[in-house]
Parts: sequence; structure tokens; C-alpha cells
Amino acid sequence: MCVAIPGRVLSINGTRAQVDFKGNVVSVNIGIVDPKVDDYVLVHAGCAIEVMNKARADELIQLFEELDELDDIKEIG
Repeated sequence: MCVAIPGRVLSINGTRAQVDFKGNVVSVNIGIVDPKVDDYVLVHAGCAIEVMNKARADELIQLFEELDELDDIKEIG
């Protein structure tokens, strides 16, 4: 299963952006969206597919953190 993950745009160079995912900075293709520095983008398979507001990005990041915690508990149990 593939998921899209939100990250914050740090810099833009043409159709590429450096995007921060909780401290991991990745080069992302932004050819189909028009983000600005400090915007949040939803990234799937190395491509930004949506520009989103910070509140929505924070909501998704929190959801992924909760899922990760549940997975950790499952592995321990």
C-alpha cells in the first residue's frame, strides 16, 4: 500500500523542491502543483500532489504518528 505524506517546502528550484518530513529533507517534484516556500504539500511517490494548509498537514502528521505508535505496541505484544 502506498500513502501520501505531508511535508513543508524549504526551498524551490524550478520543478523541484526541498521538502522537510520531520527532519528528513527530500527532493520532490512539484511540477503539477504551485507551492511557495513554507507551504505544506502532500507527497506521493516523490511528487507533490496537493498544496495544503498547515492545520490539515498537522492533522495528517498526528494521524501517522498515532498509527506508528499502534504498530510499535502491536510488535511488543
